[in-house]
Amino acid sequence: MNNANNDRPGLLLVDDEDGFRTTIAKRLGKRGFAPIQASSGEECLDILGRKPVGVVVLDVKMPGISGIDTLKAIKQTYEKIQVILLTGNITVSDGIEGIKSGAFDYLTKPVELDHLVNKIKQAFEMIRLEEEQQKELEYRAKLEKKMIDTERLVSLGTMSTGIAHEINNPLAIINESAGFMKQVIIQPEMSRIPQKEALLLGIEKIEKSVKRARKITHQLLGHVKKQKSQISEVDLKALLGETLGLLEREVEEKNIQIKWKTDKKKKVLWSDPYQIRQILINLLSNAVHAVKNNGIITLSLLETDVDINLEIKDNGIGIPKKNLGKIFDPFFTTKPFDEGTGLGLFVVHKIISSLSGEVTVESTLGKGSSFMINLPKRLE
Repeated sequence: MNNANNDRPGLLLVDDEDGFRTTIAKRLGKRGFAPIQASSGEECLDILGRKPVGVVVLDVKMPGISGIDTLKAIKQTYEKIQVILLTGNITVSDGIEGIKSGAFDYLTKPVELDHLVNKIKQAFEMIRLEEEQQKELEYRAKLEKKMIDTERLVSLGTMSTGIAHEINNPLAIINESAGFMKQVIIQPEMSRIPQKEALLLGIEKIEKSVKRARKITHQLLGHVKKQKSQISEVDLKALLGETLGLLEREVEEKNIQIKWKTDKKKKVLWSDPYQIRQILINLLSNAVHAVKNNGIITLSLLETDVDINLEIKDNGIGIPKKNLGKIFDPFFTTKPFDEGTGLGLFVVHKIISSLSGEVTVESTLGKGSSFMINLPKRLE
């Protein structure tokens, strides 16, 4: 067992008797260890803050911080480190206190080298077993979560047909009514209606929104049947502006400043415009909801020969560090039950992956979030 390997936790030998410490260190070196040495509790704690250590052989009786107090400090900060207490005049009470404080074991001087080596090996084996147990627990937790998510998605898939039906029926009525209104307004006798052009523009927006809503019901809730992407030319910059137009009321109410970092050229992708739009709606609406009044949202576009990089950055509330690894999970949300489904960012991640792209996030609580999207210029 060679603990000189940087990939493995090392062995730390702590004793204020220089002669004893260096002798034991040399003998342990011949047994395959490469112990780090410290002459005091203070030096021990300093080393632990700088180097990976798995096992500490610690003298109980030392000037300054005692071995027992050093042990307590180690266990308070480095719970997984195993500590073997070592002293020439240990009392039963010292041994009991040491074990109660988290010591792996205790030995008395003069110590037999074989006995010490065995205890050190046992301590490293304990670390290995605890790591394996932790990995097993994490694996089981992930497996359990995956099973729960799968069950939820199956349930969502079962519900999706009915939900789409309930949504699409009123959409059909809205679309039909909008079409009827358009036919009435374009009649010659209606030419003198005030703001006729504005009314027609409003009806066209309704028709476009209905079409988009129908597409979203299939993509957001349509986990039953995967539909083939419809590839066409997408001006990402123009689509960003169009999507912001849908959020115009919220942007104006909060007096949000939109900053652009891009050149005047088109940013063209050959991709699925409906899916790109859905990504933008989710991310931009999240940014708008995250910022306070007079907040700032910055949109950056950078084009290379093969891809386009989009960054949507806000100076809003930010995301807690503990949640960053979960935000793309299905059904994960920090919003109240009646305000969030936990599907928005899950769908964003799923769509971007299906378009051969990548999405990453950086966030600081209280300072804001930045979502970086990389999309290929041509979807094969």
